[in-house]
Amino acid sequence: MFDAFATAERVTAGIDLGGKIAVVTGVTAGIGRETMRVLALRGARVLAVGRTREKAAAAIAGLSGVRKDLLQPFGCNQEKLADVAAFTDEIKALGVPLDILVANAGVVGKWRRETIGGIEKTFLVNHLATFVLVNRLAPLVTPGGRIVIVSSNAHKRAPKTGIEFDNLSAERGYFFMKQYGQTKLANHLFTRSLARRLAPTGTTVNSLHPGRVYTNIFHNLPLPLRMLVHTIAKRQMKDIPTGASTMCYLAANPDVNGVTGKYFADNRESVTGPHMTDDAMAERLWTVSEELTKGYL
Repeated sequence: MFDAFATAERVTAGIDLGGKIAVVTGVTAGIGRETMRVLALRGARVLAVGRTREKAAAAIAGLSGVRKDLLQPFGCNQEKLADVAAFTDEIKALGVPLDILVANAGVVGKWRRETIGGIEKTFLVNHLATFVLVNRLAPLVTPGGRIVIVSSNAHKRAPKTGIEFDNLSAERGYFFMKQYGQTKLANHLFTRSLARRLAPTGTTVNSLHPGRVYTNIFHNLPLPLRMLVHTIAKRQMKDIPTGASTMCYLAANPDVNGVTGKYFADNRESVTGPHMTDDAMAERLWTVSEELTKGYL
């Protein structure tokens, strides 16, 4: 059993991922970059996804101590569902099975912004793009393979009623942490629904809270908030190697073989609030998400 201070390297020590193929999104910095590095360090071939192929390639080029031939860059702008669909088609065209799929990419927005399709950006990037990407790639995941979705304890900041189905684009009462929390709640509800659907295949799906990690996800916040986060980071936040540990644990450690539909923090299953286990809400979210993304599924 590992604690909150274990690093990504420690939770994967002695694990041989040679011959395994992993997709990791959000690899250009932070815990996504560390997850890419550690999975490759353990021998996995990593299809490394950044907002653009160039940014993913730059992140790979900056690594040391790993075999660069195991790392292949891809681009996927999750603000555009058409881009998500095109990326997944590119992965399918490789004609290879996937053993690990890590959906890590996400944003925090300081103000409300609609995308071209009229959907609020945070909800689109964090939930709907993840919904499309994972659903389109899930058939490629091998029996017994693993899907890992990054949620957050920020789900506690979601609206008191849970998912606001009549206000998904936050036209009413926008506050960046409430909207971010709603998307993180959505990430785990999607995890639960997908785990039930994939149970017959043996593929497992789990979500996680990486811990409070100071990464560039905060770069969009107003300067005073960024300064506050930076001050807290020095005292309370995890560094990148420990922040990536739970993600790598769920992606590779045999301790969680067969475990599915669960929420983890600090490398162990975590207690959640009532909305996180509301399967009726999860199924309604699935139906609504299908409707909003039907042109891309």
